[in-house]
Amino acid sequence: MANQLSDSQLEVLRALADTVVPAIPGNGDPTGFLARSGGDLGVHVGVADMFATLPAEQQASLGQVLDTLSQRGFPAGSPAERDLAVRAFLTDGGDVAAGVTALIGLTMSATYGAVDPQTGTNPAWQSFNYAGPPQVEPGGVGPLATYTPEPGAVLDADVCVVGSGAGGGVIAGKLAQAGLNVVVLEAGDNLWEQDFTGLELVAWPTMFWRGGPTLSADGNLLILTAQTLGGGPTVNWSNSLRTHAWVREEWASEYGLKDVDTAEFDRHLDAVMQRMGCCDTCSDLNGPHQRMQEAAAKMGWSFIPALHRNADPSAYSPDTAGHIGWGDRSGAKVDVRRTFLRDAVDAGARVIVRCYANRILVEDGRAAGVEGTVTDATGAAHELTVRAPRVVVAGGSLESPALLLRSGIGGPAVGRYLRMHPVPAIIALYPEPQIPWWGGPMTAMIDEFADMEDGYGFLVQCLHWAPTALSTLIARSSWAEHKQTMARLDHAAAYIGLVRDRGHGTVTIDADGNSVVHYAITDEVDVRSAHKALEVQIRANAEAGADDIIPLSAQPTRWHRGEDLDAFIAAVQSQPLAAGGINLICAHQMCSCRMGLDPATSVANPWGELHDTPGVYIGDASAMPTASGVNPMITAMALAHRTAEAIATNDRVTSSASKS
Repeated sequence: MANQLSDSQLEVLRALADTVVPAIPGNGDPTGFLARSGGDLGVHVGVADMFATLPAEQQASLGQVLDTLSQRGFPAGSPAERDLAVRAFLTDGGDVAAGVTALIGLTMSATYGAVDPQTGTNPAWQSFNYAGPPQVEPGGVGPLATYTPEPGAVLDADVCVVGSGAGGGVIAGKLAQAGLNVVVLEAGDNLWEQDFTGLELVAWPTMFWRGGPTLSADGNLLILTAQTLGGGPTVNWSNSLRTHAWVREEWASEYGLKDVDTAEFDRHLDAVMQRMGCCDTCSDLNGPHQRMQEAAAKMGWSFIPALHRNADPSAYSPDTAGHIGWGDRSGAKVDVRRTFLRDAVDAGARVIVRCYANRILVEDGRAAGVEGTVTDATGAAHELTVRAPRVVVAGGSLESPALLLRSGIGGPAVGRYLRMHPVPAIIALYPEPQIPWWGGPMTAMIDEFADMEDGYGFLVQCLHWAPTALSTLIARSSWAEHKQTMARLDHAAAYIGLVRDRGHGTVTIDADGNSVVHYAITDEVDVRSAHKALEVQIRANAEAGADDIIPLSAQPTRWHRGEDLDAFIAAVQSQPLAAGGINLICAHQMCSCRMGLDPATSVANPWGELHDTPGVYIGDASAMPTASGVNPMITAMALAHRTAEAIATNDRVTSSASKS
């Protein structure tokens, strides 16, 4: 609670809230939000409450920053002096800059995401006519039955699957149905529709890796990835796209996945799309999608007006679909929990949640099982051993390589070829309300530029409704401008350019065995794709009638109607595609344990089995040889379906060791 902070620290929090959420007097403020500062709104109290939930180490470091700001007289400064001080803190670098950035993030979260327990709403929401997440009864069929092992338990299984997402869930379901004894280890918790509130500040810490949006170690990329039962499909935006033909051809000809370029892989794609209920009848176009469609028509760009989504038409409603990124409370989303994982449990698989896989056991050069740590409902940690001759690594492209590195297996390519689909994004404000929280977050897209250069390019799609995240990313010349922009979010359309990256980043581990991500856009093709993606998003919004266009950027750049559009595009493209410039986002991680023929440049053979450790398979998007170029859920699931059949039949695995 707030009393854990000293009076001087609370004073700094209030002064910071007053600075970054300033009072703006004047007319045209029917809800009074603009006229009240962050302190007037009680934002600093909300920040103090959130502060108390942080890990002790983070509390201590941020407490030191608060003390430093107090000693420097920050609370006593005038509004203009405090604004200059914040700018100086942020540009000085070091621990103070990092701490002030974190404190501003908490302040934005409290301002635009916290809910008043008395009213169930938020003063900022009222300014942009948002009533909050729809209040609906939870749908679905109830929680999945999970297994609770005794402390120190040793379990025997035919297969241990690490991860329960798009890849691991599919493999668990298929192998359990094939009669194998399957144990699934999931680091996240068993949450279901009743737990899904539609609130960012509830979903981030409970359903996402490292508690929500996380910067790469170099600060170049903001990473979003799931950590919950069912993995990415539980919180993704339901865009169910088939793999590009040219990508399949590349994987077949250059990496040895020969069948991927044939009707055989179509069978795998069809199987997972059918099981996931993918259809194009639940793809209503909200305001942002309509503006995109209008712009594409004016510019002559290819536009797909109704994307396939994994949704149940009998439960779907556009009134609830805009919040599925925090878990779909309505039960309309047909995700892995409700399909392949339920198939696995129904066939006898044991699914263990809150289990961190420490290392893979190897005996005589082959897979022998997994050692993990289970955290029970009381918070107590217990060791667990699963003995199994086959291990499927499917913890996602950031954690799968870390597990292999902790285990000392996988060869020199582990973590080396990480692709991220880096996303430059634009937000535009229109004269008329766009209601971006209505309808599915991704129901249509511009695909004109998907194959812009040798199979590389980008897609233009819409961004999920996320006011708290947006508040930390949009460009601003002043905090007053920032607040005025946020107060018009009901008029906003937020677009992304999903870049198929040719270059790559890395995943390594630190001294404690935790994954460390580095990523920079340096490949010349990727730079051209990202710059073109920015231009296309800007021109699309200008053609559709936007009054203001604002990049997600650390630099104070924006366009107002009537200004030189080409000059604005050039100014945006001149910003670094890195920390301090364009705020790049990544929700797709791939290729860090990729399949291929060469053990020097790939981790697994073309069927997913490690080159150097028979019996260990890669079963998630990290197995992709190169970036999919589309939202990767369906591709990852189809590859996993293919690998599951190889494991079950044991007649397609090409490594000599697995044939012995």
